[in-house]
Amino acid sequence: MNKMNPGRIGLFTSDRGRAEGSAESPAGGPVTELIQVGGECVRKYTGEFWTAGQRRGNSIHEISYRACFKPQLPAFFISRLTEPGDVVYDPFSGRGTTVIEAALLGRGVISNDRNPLSIILTRPRLKPPTLDDIADRLEKIPVSREAEYGVDLSMFFHRDTLAEILDLRRYLSDRSESGKEDQIDSWIRMVATNRLTGHSRGFFSVYTLPPNQAVSPERQRKLNERRSQTPEYRDTHSLILTKSRSLVRNLSATEREMLEKTSRDAVFLSCDARSTPCIPEDSVMLTVTSPPFLDVVQYRLDNWLRCWFNMLDSDLIGNQITVTRSVQDWTGVMTQVFRELHRITRPGGAVAFEVGEVRKGTIRLDEYVVPLGTAAGFSCEGILINRQRFTKTSNIWGIGNNRAGTNTNRIVLFRKSFRINHQEEIESPEEKTGLK
Repeated sequence: MNKMNPGRIGLFTSDRGRAEGSAESPAGGPVTELIQVGGECVRKYTGEFWTAGQRRGNSIHEISYRACFKPQLPAFFISRLTEPGDVVYDPFSGRGTTVIEAALLGRGVISNDRNPLSIILTRPRLKPPTLDDIADRLEKIPVSREAEYGVDLSMFFHRDTLAEILDLRRYLSDRSESGKEDQIDSWIRMVATNRLTGHSRGFFSVYTLPPNQAVSPERQRKLNERRSQTPEYRDTHSLILTKSRSLVRNLSATEREMLEKTSRDAVFLSCDARSTPCIPEDSVMLTVTSPPFLDVVQYRLDNWLRCWFNMLDSDLIGNQITVTRSVQDWTGVMTQVFRELHRITRPGGAVAFEVGEVRKGTIRLDEYVVPLGTAAGFSCEGILINRQRFTKTSNIWGIGNNRAGTNTNRIVLFRKSFRINHQEEIESPEEKTGLK
């Protein structure tokens, strides 16, 4: 980390000198209090630290995945706790929000997720092909119009739509097995995976759950009956091109260059986050992540159709993903994760660990996380509580505050200690974010 003179950088002040927060104390900052957690006194800051609208972020982020946070969250920490060229890591990468945002900001990236769908959905966005190249490749994909398949998907797709999906599936499989899958193919795979099912005409399927969830065939049949709907034909190639255009609609030439530069050295892993031996010791400046929250999200059930399209075994993947049903089991897993994070974090580096209120708000995982991090060797710089409204997906299924799912962003910030030269002072993550 760069050597700096001591001093505080206000949590809400930017280079423009404008306060960005909304929930403020009488002094004009976040609401601050001291709480006892795990036998130690910890500062807790409550406010709105970043904007609530996901679509105010870069359009390249707009890929659906369960339990993903908004790009403003990692941007908040990346911009304050790292410099260009520093390595940013996410051990539970999901759709790759941390990785993509770090790349847009000129940082090096390491992405890890036990679910291989994470790589499929993330890596292609570091090097978007041109729309002309995408259109040209789609034109060259063989079309057979044969709807021969081993699983009945007629409740989701029109016969002709399914035939196109199967042609695309076979094409991508052949390209992958022959070692010929290139960046354009990977981009098409990523977009098609995201467009399989959803609740608008922009998806391949009839009306169903949002695209980050896939219902069972039987449940879709019941939904079709209740809505008196039958699958209509969707032009899959046209929809892929439309979504591609949307993903890059506000991506500037400079941002494309930044993404491409980051892609050259980007590292993508599909490991257990408790053991990542290929990540060197003391190499990561900042980790921004959100681990699985007990059994709130069932990734295997949500992603079975995406796995089918990509010829992945959803049962095998589901068994490899850590889904704990008790706080004791969850903390046992996270204890090992923090030990590994401490090993790979640079002295002076930080970990922003986002958790939430689960089980109808009765469990606040941040208060369990604090002692886990300190036991691993980190110091706790504070807990940030970011107030926000629920996502569209949560509202669709009747999730409200203190009822189910996650209530707010609750981020525990840790720092790995570093040696200080007696003649120089280095600003800690807490001071850089103004958490003092």
